Amino acid sequence: MARAAVLGKPIGHSLSPVLHRAAYAAMGLDGWTYEAYECDETGLWGFLESLDEEWAGLSLTMPLKRTALKLVDTVSDLAVAVGGANTVVVRDGRRHGDNTDVHGIVAALTEAGLGAPGSALVLGGGATAASALAALAELGLTKAGLAVRNPDRAAESVSVGERFGLDLRIGSLDRLPDMLDGGLVLSTLPGIAADPFAGQIAASGAALFDVVYAPWPTACASAVEEAGGVVVGGFPMLLHQAVRQVELMTGRDDVPVEAMRAAGEAELRRRAAMPVSPLSSRD
Repeated sequence: MARAAVLGKPIGHSLSPVLHRAAYAAMGLDGWTYEAYECDETGLWGFLESLDEEWAGLSLTMPLKRTALKLVDTVSDLAVAVGGANTVVVRDGRRHGDNTDVHGIVAALTEAGLGAPGSALVLGGGATAASALAALAELGLTKAGLAVRNPDRAAESVSVGERFGLDLRIGSLDRLPDMLDGGLVLSTLPGIAADPFAGQIAASGAALFDVVYAPWPTACASAVEEAGGVVVGGFPMLLHQAVRQVELMTGRDDVPVEAMRAAGEAELRRRAAMPVSPLSSRD
C-alpha cells in the first residue's frame, strides 16, 4: 500500500485526485490511495513531519509551492531555479522537492503545435509564471515579455528569467497593448483576472495558453478562438504535470496518459453540468 495526496488552500476544486486515481487504476496499483487535504503555509511543516513510510509523495498547489522549498530535505535544481516545488517525493524517510509544472507547460504547448513560439508574453508574476518562463527557455526562447500589475515588484520574476537565460521585457498589465506582438500569450492569472484583457489579446492575433481549467472557456479563450487563434487551456498542463508526478512517485515510466486524460475530461464535463459552477481552478 502507498499513500499520496494533493495539498493546498482552497483544495476542493482540485482535479488531481481524479487524474492520479485514474493512473493507479490503469497501472494496477490497487493498494495506492490519493486524497485531497486543505493546508496553508503554516500547516505544511506539520503535514510533512507526519509523513511515514506509507507515503509516496505529495502534489502541492497554491499557496504552498514556494514555502515547500524551505521545508523539504532535498530539492531539484529545476525547482530551485524556478523558485517553487509543486511535488514532494518521499523516499527512505527523506522528502525531495521537485517541479513538474515546467514539464506540464512544455508538453501542453508542444501537443498543441506551439512548441516553437517565435515570441511570448507571460501575464502574471507568481509561481506559475516562473514555471512558464522556464518552459519558454526550454522551448528555445532567449527573450520574453512579462506583464504584471506592478513592474516595480517584479524583481523575483526577473531573477527567474536570468537564471534561465531569458532577456525579459517587463511591463504593466495596464498597458498590455504596448507589449502584445501577435506571438504566444501565456496567462497565469487566476480565475477571471485576465477577462478585462480578452479583447486586447484577441485583437493582437496571438495564440493563447491560459492556465485556468474551470470554468472553461475563459473570456480570453473565447475571444481568441473567435478571432481564429490557437487556444490551449489549463487542463493539458495539469494532465502532463500529473503524469510526471505519477512517474516520480511510482518509479514507473508506463503512466497511462490517455486514461488520465479521459478521466479528467469526464470530470470536467460533470462539473460543467452542475447547477452551481465550481471555483475557478488551476493546480
